[in-house]
Amino acid sequence: MEKYPGKKNTAVFISGRGSNLKSLIKYSRKKNSLIKIILVISNNPDAKGLKYASRSKIKIYRIKSKSNFENNSIKLLKKFNIDILCLAGFMKILSGNFIKKFSKPILNIHPSLLPKYKGLNTHERAIKNKDRFAGASIHKVTEKLDSGKVILQKKVKILKSDNVKSLEKKVLKIEHEIYPKAIDKFLTNF
Repeated sequence: MEKYPGKKNTAVFISGRGSNLKSLIKYSRKKNSLIKIILVISNNPDAKGLKYASRSKIKIYRIKSKSNFENNSIKLLKKFNIDILCLAGFMKILSGNFIKKFSKPILNIHPSLLPKYKGLNTHERAIKNKDRFAGASIHKVTEKLDSGKVILQKKVKILKSDNVKSLEKKVLKIEHEIYPKAIDKFLTNF
């Protein structure tokens, strides 16, 4: 028996181009998908991902106000009866208060093999430290930055010829692949 039967109402928070959002929307449209993306919220009014969401007939909200972002988002998440929140290139740290108020699962994608390289500049740090592998992790969001339980990871080899841009491209490709798989895994096993 599924732990979470039926498609779950899902919201996605973005800040930028929305490439992971596109991947999640494509996944959500599949017959066997476990989620239905109801709304996309951005803290960046110019986020390119908002255009894609709008063209995909998904409600979008731009919340510019830093001080009201969390309160306004909570109201929307409750209004639309959201079951799960996915962060996809969302460049803002959610407060412990927000996490408690929402009280439902929040998943995040991070461009490193957590627990390595929490925070920013992950590719740069992996190359600088001469790591053999980099990768992406999907984890449950907690009050501690990039510290929640890892649901799924995938790694890529760092070549001597790689630079920050080429490594970012390789990791982004696996992010698109593993985020939907991680959602499935989370909704059926966690």
